[in-house]
Amino acid sequence: MPIDFNTNFWINKPFIPPIIQQQTIRGNLLSQDIFEKTITNTDSNYDGIKIEKKFFGKIKKTGKDAYLYTISNKNGASVDISSYGATITSIKIPDKNGKIIDVAQGYNTLTPYEESSIGHAGGTIGPCANRIDKGKFKLDNKEYQLECNKGNVHSHGGKEGFDRKNWEAEILKDGIKFTYLKKDMENGYPGNVTARVIYKLDNKNQLHIIYEAETDKDTILNLTNHSYFNLNGTENAEAGSIKNHIVQLPNSTKYTPVDGNGIPTGEMANVENTIFDFRTPKKLSEMNPDGYDQNYCIDGYDGKSMILAAKVKSDKINMDVITNLPGFQFYTANNLGKTEQPFGKEGKRYEKHSALCIEPQFFPNAINSFDEKPILRKGNQYRREIIYSFYN
Repeated sequence: MPIDFNTNFWINKPFIPPIIQQQTIRGNLLSQDIFEKTITNTDSNYDGIKIEKKFFGKIKKTGKDAYLYTISNKNGASVDISSYGATITSIKIPDKNGKIIDVAQGYNTLTPYEESSIGHAGGTIGPCANRIDKGKFKLDNKEYQLECNKGNVHSHGGKEGFDRKNWEAEILKDGIKFTYLKKDMENGYPGNVTARVIYKLDNKNQLHIIYEAETDKDTILNLTNHSYFNLNGTENAEAGSIKNHIVQLPNSTKYTPVDGNGIPTGEMANVENTIFDFRTPKKLSEMNPDGYDQNYCIDGYDGKSMILAAKVKSDKINMDVITNLPGFQFYTANNLGKTEQPFGKEGKRYEKHSALCIEPQFFPNAINSFDEKPILRKGNQYRREIIYSFYN
């Protein structure tokens, strides 16, 4: 079933914006373009959130300014998002003792994201996340050829994917909306696409990422986030530091086997009696020593229900991942630790197996190999969501 089979669920859904009761603004947005805003909201889930904006750096390629936005809730949790790539640079969560733990790998300045883009850290991935075999796909009997930027495959939208673009930001009553206008045939993808990513951090320490888009021509679209998590804190950057995490994928009885290029064979295989079986909690140190870079299918997927995809536990912070997407890539940072990789926020290089990613999305090469295809039709709306929920 195509992505737009149930769009009436998302289109025409009424939205009643919360009423702002109190608002304080510091700084001059027009002259300084730096501000701090605190909002009292009728929705208790977002009451008292604070949104800040500051200069993050000048983009060398375009000369434009990138900004860093911080959403904080009343618990002391916060998320930092750069306009460059609509990228998460930090997620800070209080542990059971109230100590703030940064659980998302990233960098303190714009430069590493622009000049040393290794691993797509925290970025918004698109137009089509994951891999497309030989960079080719057919839509409405027309074949399209995309660049092959990873061997013989097109990966994560190409060398100039969405995580390499500077997005326009708008402050909402309960979060931040980033918008990017992709031109027809940009990076080889058809259609003028208006893509939006909305970030909301509620008072339950749940980070909501909502993806919306429209197009003026039939196209393919598969958006996700590529954050690298170490729930004991990103200062634990040494090789293998993620292996003490306990992972459960409770609603994944199937996975998609791949060939030597990481392209699914088209089969959806049962995880039982394989190294891919995480239906019950498993410590990573007791599983595949080579790590994981594998797409899992989500049981019960219908395109609208929010389903628990993953539970990850550590000594300090725990995380649930919930989504209405059909699958997710489970990745254990197998390719980090390269010598050309910049140092992270703590002045350390993030090494191999120092983090994990849970990236809800359509299956790799879905446009060519599976019934559930990431097709966005003209006149329809793309709307999908990921929730990263943090707790002790």
